[in-house]
Amino acid sequence: MSATKTDITVATSPSGGMGYWAQRLGLRELALIPIIILLCIAGASISDAFLRPSNLINILQQSSELSILVIAQSIILISGKFDLSLESIVGVAPMFAAWLILTDTSIGGSGVGISVWLAIPLVFAVGAFIGLVNGFLVVRLGLNAFITTLAMLILLRGTTVGMTNGRTMYGMPDAFLFLGNTRWLGLPLSVWIAGFLFLVFGLFMRYHRVGRNLYAIGGNAQAARVSGIPVDRMIWGVYILGGILAALAGLMLTGRIASVTASQGQNMIFYVFAAAVIGGISLNGGQGRLIGALTGVLMLGVLQNVLILAQVAAFWIDACFGAIILIALIIARFSGDGASRN
Repeated sequence: MSATKTDITVATSPSGGMGYWAQRLGLRELALIPIIILLCIAGASISDAFLRPSNLINILQQSSELSILVIAQSIILISGKFDLSLESIVGVAPMFAAWLILTDTSIGGSGVGISVWLAIPLVFAVGAFIGLVNGFLVVRLGLNAFITTLAMLILLRGTTVGMTNGRTMYGMPDAFLFLGNTRWLGLPLSVWIAGFLFLVFGLFMRYHRVGRNLYAIGGNAQAARVSGIPVDRMIWGVYILGGILAALAGLMLTGRIASVTASQGQNMIFYVFAAAVIGGISLNGGQGRLIGALTGVLMLGVLQNVLILAQVAAFWIDACFGAIILIALIIARFSGDGASRN
């Protein structure tokens, strides 16, 4: 019913042009692959440990939680909105469930001791509820998405710390940690989950009518509304979906580290935006594909690992990521993708 910006570009490009074939073959979304290969070569030359299976699996596992957040943020960005609160949901959703599970109040538990089988759905319910509130504030009240979700990030961060007075919660049942500490066919389950979700949502956004409608909304919400697309309802839906995916990422991270820390998820949103932007997701909405975002996640994961093996200080790693975002924005601006819409 509606076409994405990418589809419109392809349709109007000369049939024999390089841009046409780049769009058709998806070469643009795979542009980071050569950089990832070069980073791998650099990593292997820096340290023999880089190519060890344990290190490569470690890169994938540490990138899995970030991948889930990137999927959520990419879908929200494609629809023309922002959600900065995702990183706080990573902390507060599993923290609230763990708080209700633990009976030992000396480590921050509530003493209630609810069943783990009730706690796990509660993690996703908390994420969905926060997404619902974000959707209400942005869609129904018409508040600015950036400022609203920034305020929600701060509110949830304070709630996470205040809930346990800044203490780390541990000793949760094995079932609560299952997603983050289980292996299947030699790979962590979290890696399989992240890969599966990238495949499902990538196909959904590209070929399903709802996914294509989200591109249309991000491209021109008013035109999409005139064409009969339920814009408000779909924006509300992507915020709820984002909250659920962020809660999943939090549950996976909790399982990997076998605890819930008061600072869990902190600063992840910067890496999320870095991966999305360098992967070709437009901050203006309506453009980008999840396969590009996936290459952005992999590039950041490999780069971080290489810099750590090279014994680069953590603050310089953060500086590199900031520079990467700026470079990606400059490239997008001069290629026409980052131009502001009227």
